[in-house]
Amino acid sequence: MRRFLKNLVFGLAAGVTYIDLIGYVARVEGQSMQPTLNPINLESDYVFLNKFKAKDFKVSRGEIVCLISPKDAQQRIIKRVIAREGDVVHTIGYKEKYVKVPAGHFWIEGDNVNNSLDSNTFGPVPLGLLTAKATHIVWPLSRIGSLNVDDESVRQPIKFGKKSTLSSS
Repeated sequence: MRRFLKNLVFGLAAGVTYIDLIGYVARVEGQSMQPTLNPINLESDYVFLNKFKAKDFKVSRGEIVCLISPKDAQQRIIKRVIAREGDVVHTIGYKEKYVKVPAGHFWIEGDNVNNSLDSNTFGPVPLGLLTAKATHIVWPLSRIGSLNVDDESVRQPIKFGKKSTLSSS
């Protein structure tokens, strides 16, 4: 019995450490990331959220990330990175038509933009709210695979020549 308890405590400590440092599996709810995640309305995808890959707060356009909701600190949301600091975004329904993403922030959107609470609702998001990067779909079995960064098919920031005079806002 004593050996069992010792192994149990060690196993729990290793599990907690893994979840805290490396990552965990989470259920994705809602339609905001369709068709990439949850393409069938009655099914939920489960994704691996890699905390280790997010520890340096560096993001690339096209990555799917998990973050603390800017509207509710108790909620985690999953969205795609559209723009990074310094990029200019043509917004969809935001209070300003164009936004230059400030330092230390990024612009995130759901793939189903018309059914998503994202930067078009709350603006640029501080990088400090980033908790993990979604790297793989792990369930259902028919959808298992990696979530590749797809920079080309993602809505792109606006590109200006060297003489751009757009001010940050």
